[in-house]
Amino acid sequence: MKTVKYKWVVLSNTTLGSLMASLDSNIVLIALPTIPRDLPHATLFSLLWIIIGYQLVTASVLINFGRLADIFGRVRLYNLGFAIFTIGSALCSLSQTSDELIAFRLVQGVGAGFLFSNSAAIITDTFPINERGMALGINQISIVVGSVFGLVMGGFLTSFAGWRSIFLVNIPIGIFATVWAHYKLKELANIQKKEGLDILGNVTFAGGVALLLTGITLNILSTMSFDSFLLMTVSGVALLIAFIFVERRTLEPMFDLSIFKIRLFAAGNAAIFINSLARGTVSIVLVFYLQGPSMNLSPLVAGIFLLPISISMAALGPVSGWLSDRYGARGLSTLGLIVSAMGFLLLARIGLVITFTHLMVPLILIGAGMGLFASPNRASIMNSVKESRRGVASGTSTTLVNIESTFSMALAFSVLAVGTPLKDLEGIFLGQKVGGNATWIYSFINSIHSVYYLSAVLILIAIIPSVLRGKPLSH
Repeated sequence: MKTVKYKWVVLSNTTLGSLMASLDSNIVLIALPTIPRDLPHATLFSLLWIIIGYQLVTASVLINFGRLADIFGRVRLYNLGFAIFTIGSALCSLSQTSDELIAFRLVQGVGAGFLFSNSAAIITDTFPINERGMALGINQISIVVGSVFGLVMGGFLTSFAGWRSIFLVNIPIGIFATVWAHYKLKELANIQKKEGLDILGNVTFAGGVALLLTGITLNILSTMSFDSFLLMTVSGVALLIAFIFVERRTLEPMFDLSIFKIRLFAAGNAAIFINSLARGTVSIVLVFYLQGPSMNLSPLVAGIFLLPISISMAALGPVSGWLSDRYGARGLSTLGLIVSAMGFLLLARIGLVITFTHLMVPLILIGAGMGLFASPNRASIMNSVKESRRGVASGTSTTLVNIESTFSMALAFSVLAVGTPLKDLEGIFLGQKVGGNATWIYSFINSIHSVYYLSAVLILIAIIPSVLRGKPLSH
């Protein structure tokens, strides 16, 4: 089955799935200011949950779904994910209230969880080890490009066809991809059908992640008391500690903690964990800046300003994957982190206004660095585990990316709120005409500088596990 033709069918379908799922992480962001005009009683809290809810569900279920895939079949659950995601998109386009839209975005998040947790494992099962870096590079870059390009597509569709069109566009693509996956993809992995499902592990992990992320993000927006925030955060941490306790004593754990004893796996995930925390601040902060009081760009133009990061990422992702197949992941991944850090340092110097040409330079550096880092690092992680654990390995790695992307949003909000009044940030986020004197505007710009300096520091810290990952293994 591992023919030349079949492996490209696999790569094409899984890349389309990853692109669709990641696209919806950010495609709604640009459209948020227009949504309250059609949905009654929409508030900042509900609008943010349209984004946060999707990311939260996806992050919470990834490891669970990776484990389920190792039991019931990766292709079967991947195909189910396409169907669920398509149904969720259709329901989102029909939403009549903000609460309905939040609920249907959660359905999309479940579908995205199936797609994200299985795509890398299916690719690894299909491609030989000397080609996995290239294949995973194309797939991984589609995730990152989709999340950034979603800003451009969201701005375009919202401007010319209304916000419901950002969900409607998924329906024909999703139907085609679901049928395609059903008839063309075959199960190549040795599925462990006799293994059981770790229900207690699922509950403690998903509950802990949900409580922790919810508490942090809502506290940043000042929508809960400190006592409630403390209770939710402590409860989330307690459940995650309980999860580790449960997994160590379960005969058939959902999350095999022993794989973190593998140096390549642990180091690669540590690097991607820290890198994702820094990387997630790029889009959310620039959307505020470009549509804020000093630049005042339209959603579509703001999205176009962000194109260089996705283009440079897409250009270098497959190349770095191809190079990692021959020279290993450590050098390329580390170089990518260094290049990204340079880009963040340049972003930390932006002024009240900036031209497309001047913004292009730091965004190209950040995108190129991400492209150099992501593909080799992903291949290193997937190649470090046995075939029977690739579903969990894929789910674990992607979970870290999604969790830190959500934490990164909270990080950006918290740093911006230190120097800028929350009501003014809310006004920018909701697309309102924001007033303010020169002091306030300079405070907003200085807060942006702080966000990107912090991101640069985090990227430099990620270099440590990247360098210490060790030599590549083969299976």
